[in-house]
Amino acid sequence: MRGVRWRVQPGGARAVVLVLHGGQVASTVPASPWQPAAVRMRGFVAPLLRATDGQRPAVGLVRYRYRGWNGERADPAEDVVAVLDGLVAELGPVPVVLLGHSMGGRAALRSAGHRAVTGVLALAPWCPPEDPCEQLAGRTLVTLHGDRDRVTDPAATVDFAARARQAGARVAGIEVAGGDHAMLRRSRDWHLAAARLTAALLGVRPAPPEVAAALDLVGADRDGLRIPLPHGRRPVSSGAPKAR
Repeated sequence: MRGVRWRVQPGGARAVVLVLHGGQVASTVPASPWQPAAVRMRGFVAPLLRATDGQRPAVGLVRYRYRGWNGERADPAEDVVAVLDGLVAELGPVPVVLLGHSMGGRAALRSAGHRAVTGVLALAPWCPPEDPCEQLAGRTLVTLHGDRDRVTDPAATVDFAARARQAGARVAGIEVAGGDHAMLRRSRDWHLAAARLTAALLGVRPAPPEVAAALDLVGADRDGLRIPLPHGRRPVSSGAPKAR
């Protein structure tokens, strides 16, 4: 299938995770699997497979045509939709979860209205205030954003998540204290949280209690959009954080 590099092949899979890397505001330079934004996302695959308890969803790294978002063209979102169309044609109505970082988070949010998409996990997403959110109605959205991010705005992520909830999405948001945009600070916590939350979006394991409670909130309620991510193995916990 064009536009995706499979780490776990989709043949016979009952669910699919598409991993979407970051990029630039504007660039028509061809994207490369070796650019840092793409390499960074490979580290999420192994924890995800462990978190799915041997059920092994298909996992693919989406390959964009260009490195940039490129204004109204929204090239990465177009690339994601093309891959989703190909998945439906090949596998039928298999549920898809989109796991995207930065520009990849924006592409995941923009393409979430595709009929194959059931959930989105957005890591430090780029969320301009003018971006639509109605396409997320009926989907589940979980965001993770570091409070030391200086590239994309954590407050803008909370605002987008609140708008998505009002539009009919099931939404929870997690704040990574000390986390930066590149996800290098607390990298292990980023990987474990993303893996286990993606597994929850796939229905393989239950969501952490705080996340589950947030997903049940509706309308203008802004609770559950800045759940603290403690240090340690568990992505979210109602107990004391575990020392590193």
